[in-house]
Amino acid sequence: MGKKVLITGGSGTVGANLSKLLLKKGYQVAHLSRSSKVDAQIETFIWDIDKGLIDENCIKEVSIIIHLAGAGIADSNWTNDRKKVIIDSRTKSIKLIYDLLKRKSHKVETVVSASASGFYSDRGNDLMMENNQPNSDFLALCCIAWENAVDEGNALGLRVVKFRTGVILDKDSGALPKMSAPVKYGFGAPLGSGKQWISWIHIDDVATMYLKGIEDEKLDGAYNMSTPYPLTNYSLTKAIAKQFNKPLWLPNVPSFVLKIIFGEMSIVVLGSTKMDTKKIEETGFRFKFSEIKAALKNIYG
Repeated sequence: MGKKVLITGGSGTVGANLSKLLLKKGYQVAHLSRSSKVDAQIETFIWDIDKGLIDENCIKEVSIIIHLAGAGIADSNWTNDRKKVIIDSRTKSIKLIYDLLKRKSHKVETVVSASASGFYSDRGNDLMMENNQPNSDFLALCCIAWENAVDEGNALGLRVVKFRTGVILDKDSGALPKMSAPVKYGFGAPLGSGKQWISWIHIDDVATMYLKGIEDEKLDGAYNMSTPYPLTNYSLTKAIAKQFNKPLWLPNVPSFVLKIIFGEMSIVVLGSTKMDTKKIEETGFRFKFSEIKAALKNIYG
């Protein structure tokens, strides 16, 4: 029987896809969740991050922890309370696990955690490498706190891997359905200048990169998780329109309109992040979908 992997946020898009891949590869998979679930293949343990409660049996026989838990960045407006929820859901959750590891005997060797391209946030046309300094807006501050919390695992003797994730392309969740819906009906349009860079990655490559993080013990520290070929907002919107054989005829949605609607959160769609992928490629990782045409064809058939 393969090694046991404990996943936080396992019911999300990334967690669900990764769980399927791990089971296929012969791993044992368990989830930490706020509610119990019936699954013959995946054992679920209950925790409550706000109350600081966790089922201590969750770490039994576990070798690897995958940390994906976190409230949605763009699910609701960024009030001060919402910002706190976004950060706490990422930092307090991993602290709860580390506190458990400190007081209980365990076999955990590795923690592989999500982070985000928001670490760099809006950087124009500059190509972001892992050794670049973080930005100073909310997205960056969230990622800094997130990564710092995960890095506490180093003091426990754990190998810690962090994936600064770009825009994940998946048919049913995230940015792609929101971008595709107006395009399908002939009303798609680039956002803002359309020149802002989007570092994107196919959901299948996300799962296989996490597998790489688990299996390749040479991986340590932060890695950019996106394809080698980022696109501008205009180019991505145009590629989606081409996939659906629809015209892209409307003028760009003006930046000021998006700022009025979304406020500070408008940086999620107007910010420009162009990530370099040499570091992960130098480990031998190969993308299945590095080009947008093949990625969209796979997603939409």
